[in-house]
Amino acid sequence: MIKEMRNKKNYTQEEMADKLGISLRHYVRIDNEKIIPRPDVFANLINIFGMKEKEIGKFIIEVLENKKYL
Repeated sequence: MIKEMRNKKNYTQEEMADKLGISLRHYVRIDNEKIIPRPDVFANLINIFGMKEKEIGKFIIEVLENKKYL
């Protein structure tokens, strides 16, 4: 889900890591659904993607429901 949204914004993984203030390695793990983003990273993702209030809950639920990393 996060990777798809990143691609829609035409951001590279490096750009996203920089915008989020995390290492590229950490971001790649988020992008590949290996780990769940920390709450502060979730908040920054929401801002970067310019989500509206009604989209935020759905976004968080979809990311958390993805079982690849659990």
